[in-house]
Amino acid sequence: MHANDATLPTNRSAARSWRSSARALGATLAAAALLAGCATAPATRTATAERIDRVLAGPHRSAADRARDAWRHPRQTLLFFGVRPEMTLIEITPSPGWYTEVLAPLMRDRGRYVAAMPPRGGEAFRAKLAAAPQLYDKVEIAPFEPGQPIVADGTADMIVTFRNIHNWMARSTAEQAFASMFRALKPGGVLGVVEHRAPSQAPLDPRAGTGYVNQTWAIKMIEAQGFRLVGTSEINANPKDTKDHPRGVWNLPPVYADGDKDREKYTAIGESDRFTLKFVKPRR
Repeated sequence: MHANDATLPTNRSAARSWRSSARALGATLAAAALLAGCATAPATRTATAERIDRVLAGPHRSAADRARDAWRHPRQTLLFFGVRPEMTLIEITPSPGWYTEVLAPLMRDRGRYVAAMPPRGGEAFRAKLAAAPQLYDKVEIAPFEPGQPIVADGTADMIVTFRNIHNWMARSTAEQAFASMFRALKPGGVLGVVEHRAPSQAPLDPRAGTGYVNQTWAIKMIEAQGFRLVGTSEINANPKDTKDHPRGVWNLPPVYADGDKDREKYTAIGESDRFTLKFVKPRR
């Protein structure tokens, strides 16, 4: 599951309102950059946190997307990974763009945001970018195929991937996907990973049919590609998630795979329990 339920405006009035909101945020961020003196030195953690807060509060984000902050914890997650606005950052398969709405404006003035996209699909994501050039005009799109180069080797400061491992496991391409990320990162570069967490005692399902992934297995698999684990976090944990749902993680919001059946129960649980991991590419 990598669904953010983001939708584009469906009429001209809504589209104008959406573009106006995007312009407003662009102006806000531009003014903030001027007040900061357009400094070229690396941003401090406090300055980065303040900039993330401004983006999260921006008028370009819908009420539905804001509501998911309570489950996705974007501020805490990005600070845990160590994001900085001047980085070259790659997000793997970002469509439909929930985190793009945070990361692209964050990196726009001083950094480089690359959306690594599969070769097929993504039309709605591209339309989303085109609809708000004030926010997304500097977004770069790179091809993403597990096992193939993403960008020039050793040029990315950070790569982030949110709830994608189970999709690669279903296609038996998880190892190749992380091998591509290892190539793209600079020595000392950071890999940030968030994924639905399987019960630790559950047998390993190599295809992750429930959408849940064993954390211990994921760490070993990623480290086998050359990465070194440097941190784990419970930022995105949800102890209410029993992980025994008939349709797996997709019973939970925002998907509600069974429609209204047991909807109140799944709403009370909330979004899935997730592990959050930070790796580095070792310096040789």
